[in-house]
Amino acid sequence: MDGISDQKAKLRRAVLHRRHGTSQEIRDASGKRLADAAIDAGIVQANATIACFVSMGSEVPASALLDHFLDIHAQILVPRLGSGLDMGWSRYSGAAGLVDMGGHRPAEPTDRTLPADALAQASTIFVAALAVDRLGNRLGRGAGWYDKALRYRNQESQIIAICWPWEFSDRPVPHSSFDVRVDGVLTPRSFTPIDKLQDARPYAVQ
Repeated sequence: MDGISDQKAKLRRAVLHRRHGTSQEIRDASGKRLADAAIDAGIVQANATIACFVSMGSEVPASALLDHFLDIHAQILVPRLGSGLDMGWSRYSGAAGLVDMGGHRPAEPTDRTLPADALAQASTIFVAALAVDRLGNRLGRGAGWYDKALRYRNQESQIIAICWPWEFSDRPVPHSSFDVRVDGVLTPRSFTPIDKLQDARPYAVQ
């Protein structure tokens, strides 16, 4: 297990180093293209309930995507981070309703916090990723928020990772048996569904 943890940490450092070279101009344009890619793929239908993170830092900006979901009258759940690794949810009604939480945490709504099991209402769950491989193995930031939160998902829901195009590749992502694989990857270039019928070979520690 220590070998997997070390490899995850090494990959995180490499990804974040590359992200820091992405200009604000590129990030802003990529946010719009991310929404366009989702629209073209028809990922979310009108009036659906979805869960999505509020982007921060070097992540692909999700604000245009969230605006699109509002336009099609989707019910949007966004994270409310509690103490420890507790994650609740709140209804998203627009960027104006978000408050900067500081401390390297995403902005959050200030209205009522819904419990962790509210995630079961979502038919599609968008999660941030630092890397994703062709089998749907996802690398997160390592805090474990989503590892715990995804236990409450509806088993029929689809999980879609959002990342930069170069972070979705053939390179195997180090993962553990308890890590939840995603069903698709959305980047500013396109949406790619994951074929989970592929043989999931165990990741070999090198």
